[in-house]
Amino acid sequence: MYILEFILENKEYLEDLITRSTYHSNAIEGSTLTYAETYAILYNDNSFKIEGKEPREIYEAINHKKALELVFKNLQNNDGFDERFIKKLNETINRDIKDTEGYRTIQVFIRGSEHIPPTPEKIPNLMNYFVYNYNHDEQDVFSKIARYHIEFEKIHPFEDGNGRTGRLLLNYELLKNNLPPVVINKEDRVKYFEFLRSNDGTGLADWLRELSIKEQERMEKFKK
Repeated sequence: MYILEFILENKEYLEDLITRSTYHSNAIEGSTLTYAETYAILYNDNSFKIEGKEPREIYEAINHKKALELVFKNLQNNDGFDERFIKKLNETINRDIKDTEGYRTIQVFIRGSEHIPPTPEKIPNLMNYFVYNYNHDEQDVFSKIARYHIEFEKIHPFEDGNGRTGRLLLNYELLKNNLPPVVINKEDRVKYFEFLRSNDGTGLADWLRELSIKEQERMEKFKK
């Protein structure tokens, strides 16, 4: 089974994946939208009223869907993994919120982390090496995405949306290798952040493999 083809041709699963991915990824970053509210925003469910939510949260949901669709499009067109693609993903995530372009020009700090990301003038060089090494790394897919996800989050190349961008890149590589995507649930937020904090690439790789297997089992239920 070609995973990307299945996703794009199965409307029910496509909506399921986009809604879950958007809901959980944004919730990890603090969004208060419910799953039902997220679905209503993404798929114009006018029967569901959304009240008392910040415009930012609504834009975050819409933008995450568009960014995930950008991942699909990149893979369909075989456009490759480069800095242009990474920047475009982040710009899509931040559209109508910060409207930032390119890498950050200010120092940022990661809430709840002792790690201090590199200063902005170091980002272009670090990301150039990041992309080069990523494209020339031939280790096991799950070991690769775990290692580079941790590295990406430590570089923290953007002013905002680094976590969401990084999690989208996980699924880019999985789908590129015809493997089921992963959805990191908001309930596993502490576990996920601990892998990042402790630099535990091995533990993260094993966990991502488990999540991909679970997603495969979920996909089976959507087969016609």
